[in-house]
Amino acid sequence: MPVDNRAKKPKLPPRWFIRLAWSVHRGIYRVFRGRVGLWRPRADRWGTLRLTTVGRRSGQQRAVIVAYLEDGPNLFTLAMNGWGEGEPAWWLNLQAHPEATVDLVDGQRLVRGRAATGDERSRLWARWREIEADLDAHAALRSSETALVVLEPRPAPGS
Repeated sequence: MPVDNRAKKPKLPPRWFIRLAWSVHRGIYRVFRGRVGLWRPRADRWGTLRLTTVGRRSGQQRAVIVAYLEDGPNLFTLAMNGWGEGEPAWWLNLQAHPEATVDLVDGQRLVRGRAATGDERSRLWARWREIEADLDAHAALRSSETALVVLEPRPAPGS
């Protein structure tokens, strides 16, 4: 009997379900005024943070909840759009206005966002792959490379 050696495409929920899950998560965060909805990363799973950027066209503050891991004083996340096509709006905003704010379980931080490149990107991607075994298969669903975004601490204004 022949064996099918082709890699299976990972299954994703329908787009409407992904968007609904995001809305519910943001709603829970809002209803509980930030006391529920964020968590720290652990050795075997990512954490969640609330990232507030400045809209590249509107100039208005925009907030989104994303998964993250820690790398020393830096935080890093994947600029994915639910593994769908296109860049997420928060990443486009961060590229236009790199200074942002993150809310974590233990408080708020001022950060500056940038894309990881070269060896740093490879190292951080490998760290994320330790937690998400299907990372490469999910990334292959997209026609463009998934940016790995580093959020570096920045000093408070006037410091």
